[in-house]
Amino acid sequence: MFTKQVLTTCVVGLLAVGCTDRKTGAEQPDEKLTLPVVAIKRHNTALHREYVSTLEAVQNVEIRARVSGFLEKIHVDEGQPVRRGQLLFTLNAAEYRAEVDKAKAAYKNAVANARTAEVEVERVKLLIAKNIVSKTDLDLAQAKLESARAQIDDARSAQAMAALRVAQASIRAPFDGIINRIPLKMGSLIEEGTLLTTVSDLNEVFAYFDVSEREYLGFIKNNRDLLGKGAKPVEMLLADESLYPHKGRIEVMESVFEDGAGTIAFRARFPNPKHLLKHGSSGKVRLENVMDKALLVPQQATFEVQDKNYVYVVDQNNRVKSRSFVPQGRTGPYYLVRSGLEPGDRVVYEGIQNIRDGAQIVPRTISTDSLYLASAPPAQAAMARN
Repeated sequence: MFTKQVLTTCVVGLLAVGCTDRKTGAEQPDEKLTLPVVAIKRHNTALHREYVSTLEAVQNVEIRARVSGFLEKIHVDEGQPVRRGQLLFTLNAAEYRAEVDKAKAAYKNAVANARTAEVEVERVKLLIAKNIVSKTDLDLAQAKLESARAQIDDARSAQAMAALRVAQASIRAPFDGIINRIPLKMGSLIEEGTLLTTVSDLNEVFAYFDVSEREYLGFIKNNRDLLGKGAKPVEMLLADESLYPHKGRIEVMESVFEDGAGTIAFRARFPNPKHLLKHGSSGKVRLENVMDKALLVPQQATFEVQDKNYVYVVDQNNRVKSRSFVPQGRTGPYYLVRSGLEPGDRVVYEGIQNIRDGAQIVPRTISTDSLYLASAPPAQAAMARN
């Protein structure tokens, strides 16, 4: 009996406590989060776009044999810097030297024959003066002289060609550069036209990249001096996403758009004093497109749902509502808004993971201007102040 009374007392006590807790909780109002809020506005800024580019040496030339023969000597090594005119390869030129000697002998023989023909012409002229021979004999002698003189020209050309082949057996660098791979070894039989190596001038490189028609028109409108020495410098990101320390300039663009792709090719030139950039490597050219009065929203204030971008917009009653927007691009820690938001819209800057649609907050206003100037690069900060 005593045990039953104790249990009854405990149960009643627990129920009383539970009722008291529920009553207390019902009387407590919902807590409002204090969150930072920014009113988005327009700023003068710059939109950066990156384009995958192929890098090529300003000069990259294949070195090919112009005569055949055995590879007698390799005077350089792969990766070695060379100077213009430096000897790279020597082919066995004994056969070509013999041809030079033969051509010299043929030239001397042609000269002797021409001299004999000249003497014959003079002799015939004397005989004509004495009416011993007819004028026909003189014409014949003069024709032989002209033929002998033509043989001299032919022999001279053969001698020059033989000497040229001897010279071509010694292959030299066409300009200052770096020797690339040498696929053949000494003693190899070389045919005319065989690739011996390539030489690259890496003091400067070209970066080739394609731009869409829409972006091309935007660049032309906002950057009138896109080409030439007066153009703004462009930057490049290397394959490891690091920024290349030297800036380049866009030199030329093609005159037609590629069929189907709708893109046009650009070429930028970058200095390469330390030869960090190599022929055939890749990078990303970064172009700057100046944007006047662009509507910016901090990326920190955004979130994604099913590949769509959203922000929490705060209404006049300080209630939040998620709203999607379409970005035009990125600049630093900001999205450039194409559509979906308007200047003056208040958006939650931090703490978006702690709220949901319809929640009421206590807004703590942050100055949009100070926030932008603190995060923008110096050039863009100066642009925004103007």
